[in-house]
Amino acid sequence: MLVLFAGIGYNIPRTLCFQKDEFMRDKLFSDRDFLKRLFALTLPIAFQSLMLASVAAADAIMLGRIDQDAMSAVSLATQIQFVQNMILSSCTGTAAVLGAQYWGKGDKKTINDIFCMILRLCGLASFVFFALCTFIPEHLMAVFTNVPQLIEIGAGYLKIAGWSYLLTGISQCYIAIFKVTEHVPRAAWISSGAVVINIVLNAVLIYGLLGVPAMGVAGAAIATLISRIIELGWCVVSSYSKGFLRPDFTRLFHHSRQLARDFAHVALPLFGASLLWGVGFTAYTAIIGHMGSDAAAACAISAVVRDLMCCLCNGLASGGGIIVGYELGAGRLDYGKLYGIRLAKLAFLNGFSCTVLVLLIIPVLLPFMSLTEQAREYLIGMMVIMAVYMIGRCVNTIIINGVFASGGDTLFDVYSLIVAMWLFALPLAWLGAFKFGWSPIAVYACTCLDEVGKIPWVMIHFRKYKWVENLTRENISD
Repeated sequence: MLVLFAGIGYNIPRTLCFQKDEFMRDKLFSDRDFLKRLFALTLPIAFQSLMLASVAAADAIMLGRIDQDAMSAVSLATQIQFVQNMILSSCTGTAAVLGAQYWGKGDKKTINDIFCMILRLCGLASFVFFALCTFIPEHLMAVFTNVPQLIEIGAGYLKIAGWSYLLTGISQCYIAIFKVTEHVPRAAWISSGAVVINIVLNAVLIYGLLGVPAMGVAGAAIATLISRIIELGWCVVSSYSKGFLRPDFTRLFHHSRQLARDFAHVALPLFGASLLWGVGFTAYTAIIGHMGSDAAAACAISAVVRDLMCCLCNGLASGGGIIVGYELGAGRLDYGKLYGIRLAKLAFLNGFSCTVLVLLIIPVLLPFMSLTEQAREYLIGMMVIMAVYMIGRCVNTIIINGVFASGGDTLFDVYSLIVAMWLFALPLAWLGAFKFGWSPIAVYACTCLDEVGKIPWVMIHFRKYKWVENLTRENISD
């Protein structure tokens, strides 16, 4: 792995040599312009990701201080939204890939058509999840746990929170377009502001502050719904600000055959990868959820920590991918390639930093959670395993979701997930839990093998440079 890392950027085909000789002797941290551009995009997106993860953290901490079962049930119930987000991200992710390239090219008309396309798709997906959570929440909860009390609590949460899922898809479309049209700070403010409102309302409604009756789990669901309403309203109002792009509703159902084909070319692998990863990750949670409430509680807390730790790598993947996409769409393939190489180096640096942080968090986290001794023991073991897992998670997120996706190289993620997750890690975790009688810690370790095991494969594919491609076309929206 270190050999592959050391070799990044030095085995560059002559057909894509850089315009300036000094690029061949690139020193990442000496290019202040690149770093300024990168972190101007990365930090707001990372902050946005941090704030979104903070909602789950707030739910876990606030409900965990009341009742372990309430915390576990809500954590399992929110896996429904996790699956929804995987589907939505395939649409908004495609919009980011194509939108960044067309923005680099200066074609706003095509970006507008992309905007309308994802509004149609995400609106439909959001309605489906709303209907499922509203009408059959018990059946959804039964997928994740066989504990009747957890099913009852989680179903009550979904009946209310499901209404917020109806709005999520629309607001995410606006936020995706804001990002690729150089309005990342506004996107971050909107998401972060909605999160702050959510957390404040969580405290008020869960504990019954300011004269409001304590609602517990129902309060957490209502807080989520209110914050989503505010988020969508803020998005729509912002789109009418000067310099912002808003959807041209006269073209909402306009169909460009070529644009649809290009969208599908990028979106279908992204959708396949999102579905494979989302369902697979949900299956991991379901497997551990069926190993008892202590295992479910420990897994829920470790998941919150994992999501918080992934914020920077999510920002680097999104922000870095946008920068690479700008260059590729503008026809500057040499710069796009250089920036992709730099992102790969930063991916490893981010991964090792997260490993250290996770280990440092363990003694700080434990006193805050009301857990049984068995759940506490599980949590410590899971956190140690997660520390190693973070290396693979950061590297794969930044390179696959950022660098590869920026040039439309989205099919690799599907192959890697099928092999690493579905043919290896997931069957091993299932066998360990239900056939071999392994402990929850050992089963959790199985669920972390896929990310670490993919690193060599990812780096080999990275150095083929199939992701260095301009995806834009002329007059595509006519």
